[in-house]
Amino acid sequence: MSSLSSGAMIAPSVLAADFANLQRDCEMLNVSQADWFHIDIMDGVFVPNISFGMPVLEAIQRHAQKPLDVHLMIVQPERYLETFKKLGAEVITVHYEACPHLHRTIQQIKDLGCKAGVALNPHTPVNVLEDIIQDIDMVLIMSVNPGFGGQKFIEHTYQKVQKTRQMCDMQGLNTLIEIDGGVNQKNAKKLIDAGANVLVAGNFVFSSENPIQTIQELKNI
Repeated sequence: MSSLSSGAMIAPSVLAADFANLQRDCEMLNVSQADWFHIDIMDGVFVPNISFGMPVLEAIQRHAQKPLDVHLMIVQPERYLETFKKLGAEVITVHYEACPHLHRTIQQIKDLGCKAGVALNPHTPVNVLEDIIQDIDMVLIMSVNPGFGGQKFIEHTYQKVQKTRQMCDMQGLNTLIEIDGGVNQKNAKKLIDAGANVLVAGNFVFSSENPIQTIQELKNI
């Protein structure tokens, strides 16, 4: 997948889009410098909110011309991996906290031909990935508590990014580090300097007066 290249990538979160104008917002992302469409799937069980399911993702897939980065904030994600692959997911991220058999779930994702990501909630230390990091393509570090958009960025995230990058470097890995929650122009450079190379931005992009320009500014950092 060409978009999995080195360098800082921008993955706007479609959860913050205008759902009454979803096609318009998808087409805006297509012509912008965004690298991925970030898709948050919430079940109201693992997180206290429900986002959207398969029919909406199918609609997004019809219009998206860039890779779908699907973030599963759900219990028992292994039940739906094949479905999300069929709906166009190129990257599938599951939560460490939701997967008692994480190694098996990662292998399922890879067997489907997708890139495998593992997400960590703010309270989860990065060293839990020490024995699995060599098997995954991306670590997603939650910089807010999952389940709601528009939250304040958690400052401890910088240290978690540094620790994750050190862990990857020690094992000679090119694992991507994605940051999700409260990303903006003020913290983007510091996150990239700490070792992050994929930035998810939701409200910061879609609530701006010029989303295309906002994406470009993030991309240029």
